Amino acid sequence: MGLNVYLSGEIHTDWREQIIDGAKGLDISFNSPVTIHEASDDCGVAILGSEPNKYWHDHKGAMVNAIRTRKGISDADVVVVRFGDQYKQWNAAFDAGYAAALGKSIIVVHGPDHQHALKEVDAAALAVAEHPSQVVDVLRYVLTGKLPS
Repeated sequence: MGLNVYLSGEIHTDWREQIIDGAKGLDISFNSPVTIHEASDDCGVAILGSEPNKYWHDHKGAMVNAIRTRKGISDADVVVVRFGDQYKQWNAAFDAGYAAALGKSIIVVHGPDHQHALKEVDAAALAVAEHPSQVVDVLRYVLTGKLPS
């Protein structure tokens, strides 16, 4: 049994790499949004044409990015949603809600400071972790039945 895992959420730390590296040797395929901030912000105007109004600039990018996000979440067996400390990740909360609506298994990752703010998101998750290593341990257990050593 293999897993298709979508890694959603903040793009300012290396949490995705920590999970991917920690899961080496497991039958897992990872997918994620574009994590290069400038490319994600500007994809709509770079592909579909410039916009003088920042709202429409951002709107075009959000729509193009949504194609990738919807496909990644729809195809996923597990959706990992990371909420970072520095910025509010409204898009991550939206991704968690979309995944929940599709009945996807969700693992949420955030620090203790976000417990209250994310209580509804946490309630929809099947696991709430504080560290990427815990996500790896959950994925390993799901695939192999083995507990961390």
